Amino acid sequence: MRLRLLASNFYLKIKQLFLISGEQPSTFAENWAIHLPTRQVTAVTLIMAKEREKDVETSILPIRYVDLVEDVFHAILAIALLAIGVGAFFFSIKRLIETEPFFPNGMIQGVNDILFIVIILEILRTVISRFTDGVYQLDKFLIIGVIAAVRHILTVGASLTLESGKSDTAFDRAIFEMGLNALIVVALVFAIFL
Repeated sequence: MRLRLLASNFYLKIKQLFLISGEQPSTFAENWAIHLPTRQVTAVTLIMAKEREKDVETSILPIRYVDLVEDVFHAILAIALLAIGVGAFFFSIKRLIETEPFFPNGMIQGVNDILFIVIILEILRTVISRFTDGVYQLDKFLIIGVIAAVRHILTVGASLTLESGKSDTAFDRAIFEMGLNALIVVALVFAIFL
């Protein structure tokens, strides 16, 4: 008797899931439900209704509206990031063409701009994955951190190479920045593989 009640409760929960998703339950499950006594199905339905009453939201705003507003905001944010990425791409192409001399200043500036665009696209991918997975993925932020630190190392290294008239204090500071960013890259790569 108890087993039959548990089985009918399980069937009703499965049927409820199918009805919420808009799909039809299988004919096997429908035929199986016909053999259950009506009063047991009614008792299970009342128990399920009491359980649903316990799960009633008590917040001022319903959760589905908060989720909808959050999804709309993330969609606007994704469109804005895409526009920023496209704008940064065209600006970097324009700046790459106009930079004199092309070697080495234009090439270093081009690599710096490309890494900046990659950072923007990784942030965009993170926002998009929020839609598919429902959560932010930590590994994407770690990758963004690695790219940003490598970008800074390249920028500092290029400035050391191109500017020959640096004082000893400025040179020491630049070397310290590069070493610190290298440690950050190692720590973030280690965190990615954990």
